Amino acid sequence: MTEQPKLRADAQRNRDAILSAARELVVGRGPAIGMDEIAAAAGVAVGTLYRHFPTKKDLVEAIVADLAVVVGESLDEALSRVASGASSAIDEIVALLRSVVIDMRQERLLRFAVTGLAEDSLQELQRRGRDAVEQLVAAAHRDGLVYRDTTVEDVILLLATSPDDTVSSTEQQRWLTLARRALSPLLEPEAAPGMTARTGA
Repeated sequence: MTEQPKLRADAQRNRDAILSAARELVVGRGPAIGMDEIAAAAGVAVGTLYRHFPTKKDLVEAIVADLAVVVGESLDEALSRVASGASSAIDEIVALLRSVVIDMRQERLLRFAVTGLAEDSLQELQRRGRDAVEQLVAAAHRDGLVYRDTTVEDVILLLATSPDDTVSSTEQQRWLTLARRALSPLLEPEAAPGMTARTGA
């Protein structure tokens, strides 16, 4: 990848302001938001916005690329905690679900705003996310923390179908409890010691 030239301090401030404003507006109101509205929210001229981002695709691509960096760093830290024994794999999987459902409003951007606009960055984010989930699920199986038939696809399905920010915080918290129960027997009071397979069905 070609390294981007370093911007002057004022140009970098403008770019950061544009990205921050665009992220808030796209997340809050959807991808149809006008470039002039983004420029106004960022406190820059429309021409300045277009110098940094000639098209809305370029702008949304940059938002998702920045989000990919943040998510990637968070996933790397989660894997490091599991590897060092500071945390369990199932706790990190649930923390990932919590981050998507409750902590990270930007996830809404990934739900509806990047279709057809940021395929490259979104694919990179999906690739890094899947790789981290694969490692977390493998570690959880190794330590007997999830049902034997729990797969990477199960976790990804939970992430893909998790409630958005139109759902109440109480319902979001309940979803997290149910999601953990779906992955692990450890919260079930009737689970026998050492049980690692789903019963019934």
